[in-house]
Amino acid sequence: MKTLGNIIWLVFGGFLLFLHYIFSGILMCLTIIGIPFGLQIFKIAHIALWPFGKEVVNVDSGSGILSFIMNILWIILGGFWLALHHFFWGIVFSITIVGIPFGIQHFKMARLALLPFGKRIN
Repeated sequence: MKTLGNIIWLVFGGFLLFLHYIFSGILMCLTIIGIPFGLQIFKIAHIALWPFGKEVVNVDSGSGILSFIMNILWIILGGFWLALHHFFWGIVFSITIVGIPFGIQHFKMARLALLPFGKRIN
């Protein structure tokens, strides 16, 4: 089922979303200051390509305060709007029964887009 969901996702906009995230990540990585943010955008791009069957989990690492500070900067610099975008599409897709699985994937990406530092995709 997840393979079919990923193929439908890919055909109906997932690939364009993936390309958008890859292009944005490359632009962020052009500056030294933007590299950590670009790497987080690549993380979101990874889940934007094949979201079904993937889950976002917290990473227990020693960089707790650093992740917190970077997440605050991320939210201020655009993460809020990115998460709001995925949340909106999650609501739109969840209006119909057929779209609920796709809405759930957008909600998953909204959670990752809001606070990407300290998260890992399984």
